[in-house]
Amino acid sequence: MEQFDSIDHAILDELQRDASRSIQEIAQAVGLSQNPCWRRIKRLEAAGVIERRVAILDPEKLGKPITVFVSIRTNQHNEAWLTRFASGVMQIPEVVELYRMSGEIDYLMKVLVADIAEYDRIYKKLIEVAQLNDVSSSFAMERIKYTTAVPLLS
Repeated sequence: MEQFDSIDHAILDELQRDASRSIQEIAQAVGLSQNPCWRRIKRLEAAGVIERRVAILDPEKLGKPITVFVSIRTNQHNEAWLTRFASGVMQIPEVVELYRMSGEIDYLMKVLVADIAEYDRIYKKLIEVAQLNDVSSSFAMERIKYTTAVPLLS
């Protein structure tokens, strides 16, 4: 694993807050000149630490105000089933996150929808994808904390 120093962490922190800022602004914030800052960012990208730079959108303002967490249990624990399931879920754009879990729940997904009727359509697509033992849905009542920032060691 590559070593990252406090300046790398500061750059990453700045980028996580607002990646649309210029190299000059980021360099000033971390106490570097532009060229060394740019080289460090390029190195962090090449190392895969910075996967990509994106815009964070507001789902509510885009007509997707409801967040649903879907817990899935299956009695199929083989590669063929997982491939079919993952491939099918990838075709459902409303599913924005999917995790294979330890414990009683096999898979957990986050779904963004406009309303209950839209979620019902997603649910019907989901149960067509692969054989599922149990599907349990929980609707978020309020988002109390949300961040895309990865906590960095100081």
